[in-house]
Amino acid sequence: MRSEASLGLKIAAIAGLLFLHLPILLIFLYAFTTEERSFTFPPPGLTTEWFAVAWNRPDIWPPLYLSLQVAALSTVLALILGTLVAAAMAGTRFFGRDQVSLLIILPIALPGVITGISMRSAFSIMDIPFSTLTIVLGHATFCIVIVYNNAVARFRRLSGGILEASADLGANSFQTFRFVLLPNLGSALLAGGMLAFALSFDEVIVTTFTAGQQSTLPIWMLEELVRPRQRPVTNVVAMVVFIATFIPILIAYYLTRGGSETAGGGK
Repeated sequence: MRSEASLGLKIAAIAGLLFLHLPILLIFLYAFTTEERSFTFPPPGLTTEWFAVAWNRPDIWPPLYLSLQVAALSTVLALILGTLVAAAMAGTRFFGRDQVSLLIILPIALPGVITGISMRSAFSIMDIPFSTLTIVLGHATFCIVIVYNNAVARFRRLSGGILEASADLGANSFQTFRFVLLPNLGSALLAGGMLAFALSFDEVIVTTFTAGQQSTLPIWMLEELVRPRQRPVTNVVAMVVFIATFIPILIAYYLTRGGSETAGGGK
């Protein structure tokens, strides 16, 4: 009976994985198809010419550069603000602390369209022109939460005694941060930064409301799907986006999968 149940669970797990990842595999497959405008299964033939076509398409590079710029700036902003907020929340106890914590993580729980509409309305009220800055600010709303979640979890596992011991040994605040706090937070901040970069790089909904006339790479892909010229090129770009987001997520997973780091182990 137990073996039958185990077999059933394995089959269900495999079915669930296929349901989740088969569309991604199809994107990879049709990046090599010889058919330009329609998808037929199986593909009539396979070719690598679309990679060269995508490389030589001048309309792809500006959105790619913009996506990398926005993701990098959003990640830096999230690392600074997310770490400071995490330090404040983990190091103090005050009335309404749980409610404030809920407000901090709320942006990532809200639908992207709500965040996008609210950010667009705020920018319009404050007469802030839509630009790279508005995209970065929009992405930072959820990137900060990612960094905060990683940092606050590590702060809570740290012993306050090591900070007191550092002060007793004559270290100033910067030395304590450099030699004690940062080594313990390093892997958590790196993982949070990787996840924030990945989420910002492939974000579509919030970008739609905050980009104005600019186009990031995911927005470019969406427009190409609506008005297709060379569909395999869009699949090639989708592969690039997948790899650019998968690698940081994989690194973040390996950095935090143990969850057993202790004080001093972060270095």
